Amino acid sequence: MAALRGAAARFRGRAPGGARGAVGRQCYDLLVIGGGSGGLACAKEAAQLGKKVAVLDYVEPSPRGTRWGLGGTCVNVGCIPKKLMHQAALLGGMIRDAPHYGWAVAQAPHDWATMADAVQNHVRSLNWGHRVQLQDRKVKYFNIKASFVNAHTVCGVSKGGEETLLSAEHIVIATGGRPRYPTHIEGALEYGITSDDLFWLKESPGKTLVVGASYVALECAGLLTGLGLDTTIMIRSVPLRAFDQQMASLVTEHMASHGTRVLRGCAPERVEKLPDQQLRVTWVDLASDRRDVGTFDTVLWAIGRVPETSSLNLEKAGVHTNPVTGKILVDAQEATSVPHIYAIGDVAEGRPELTPTAIMAGRLLAQRLSGRTSDLMDYDNVPTTVFTPLEYGCVGLSEEAAVARHGEEHVEVYHAFYKPLEFTVPQRDASQCYIKMVCLREPPQLVLGLHFLGPNAGEVTQGFALGIKCRASYLQVMRTVGIHPTCAEEVAKLRISKRSGLDPTVTGC
Repeated sequence: MAALRGAAARFRGRAPGGARGAVGRQCYDLLVIGGGSGGLACAKEAAQLGKKVAVLDYVEPSPRGTRWGLGGTCVNVGCIPKKLMHQAALLGGMIRDAPHYGWAVAQAPHDWATMADAVQNHVRSLNWGHRVQLQDRKVKYFNIKASFVNAHTVCGVSKGGEETLLSAEHIVIATGGRPRYPTHIEGALEYGITSDDLFWLKESPGKTLVVGASYVALECAGLLTGLGLDTTIMIRSVPLRAFDQQMASLVTEHMASHGTRVLRGCAPERVEKLPDQQLRVTWVDLASDRRDVGTFDTVLWAIGRVPETSSLNLEKAGVHTNPVTGKILVDAQEATSVPHIYAIGDVAEGRPELTPTAIMAGRLLAQRLSGRTSDLMDYDNVPTTVFTPLEYGCVGLSEEAAVARHGEEHVEVYHAFYKPLEFTVPQRDASQCYIKMVCLREPPQLVLGLHFLGPNAGEVTQGFALGIKCRASYLQVMRTVGIHPTCAEEVAKLRISKRSGLDPTVTGC
C-alpha cells in the first residue's frame, strides 16, 4: 500500500523522470498508447481527475489494406459490427417465423451492401464520438505510431513520417491485439482475410470457409450462415476451448443442424486462387491423413490473436513479455516490470480478452494513480456471451474447472433443457436450449458458475452475474421469483441435478 501511495504522490507531482526540459518534447502526466476501449477509458478518467493526458493511436492496415478510425477492435472490427450483423442474421429467422404469427412477410435474399453501409456508418459515428469526447475532456490525441525511446519517453511517427517525442511520469500500454495469420500455410496471407476485414467488406463474401474454433470463428460462421451464405467452419481440435465443453458441444451442434457445415479434426494445407477468382483450399483430415479439396469465394482465418507489442521497442523501456505469447507481464496493479509503466486489456498476460474488463481496469488504474482509490480490478466471475446463432452466456467456473478445483464429489450441477415460448408457435427446434448452474455440493451451495444457451443470453447472464459476484447460493437463486414467461426464469427453476440422473427436460408452463 505504501508503494501505491508513493506512485500516486509521484503522479500528482507531475515529475516526468527528468525529461521535462528536453528540447522538442511534449510532457504529460500520463501517456496512453492505444486508442481502444481500455486506453480511452483510462485516458478520459485520468483527465477528468485533473491530469494532463495524451493518447497515441495508430492503426496499421490489415494485409488486405483495411483500415479504420479511433476506438480500437471493439468499435471497429469486433463487438459493435459483430453484434449488428448478428442481429441482421437473427432478423432472417424472425422473418421466417412471421407468417406463423400472422404476418404475411415475403422472404427475400439478404442485401449485404445495405447492411454493410449501415453498420459502417454507425462505426464511423462512434469514431467521431470518441474524438469529441477526448477533446471535451482536454485529452490530447495523436494519430501516431508509438515506440519507446526509454522508460519515460516515447517517439511517435505520423503517417507522413514526422516524429514527435513525448514524455510522462506514467505510461499505459493498451495496444490490444490483431488476428493471427497461419503464415506456414501456402497462400494464407495472400488470399485470406480475418475479422479485421470481414466487417468492412462492401460486397458479400459469398461462399465462405471459416478456419478456427474460437468464439470469433463460431460467431462469424454463425452470422454468415444466418445471412443465407454457404458457410463451412473448419475446426482442428475442440471448439471454444476456454469455455465449458458441454456448452461448446451444444453450440456447434445447433450450428451444424441449422446450416453451417462443420469440418472437425481438419487442418488446411494450401490456398490457391483459380482463374475465375475462386479460392481452392486443400486440407487434411488429421485422423485418417486423407486430403480433400473445396472451392470458396472467401477464406476467413479466425485462429487466435497476437498482441500488438512487436513495434513498441519494449526492450528500450525494460518492459518484460511472455516469450511464448508475446503479451506483457503485469502484476495485480497492472504494473509491468517497470513500475511506472502499465499494461491493460488484451495486451496484458493473463487478462480476459473482453472490452468491459479493459474499460474497468483502465478506469481503476487512473483512479489509483490519482490517489482516489486503492481498489484493484477483480478478474473473477467476469460474465461474457458468445453471439452464435443460439447465444451462449456464462459467468464463473465451467463444470470442468469447478471439478478440477474442488473435486467431483464436492460439486453439484443443476441443469435443464427448456423451450422458449417464442419458439412454440413457429415450432422452432429447441433441442440445444440448455441451462446449467455449477454449485458447491455442501450447503449453502455457493454458485460457482452459470451457463445459459438460448435467446438473449447476454441479457440473461448480465442479470445473474451480479448475484454470483455477490456470492449467491443455490438456495438464494431458488428463492428468487422468476419473471413469467421468460427464458431467464428457467434459471430460478433448476431443480434437477446431474447426479440424480433424472430427465432434465422442462415440460408444461
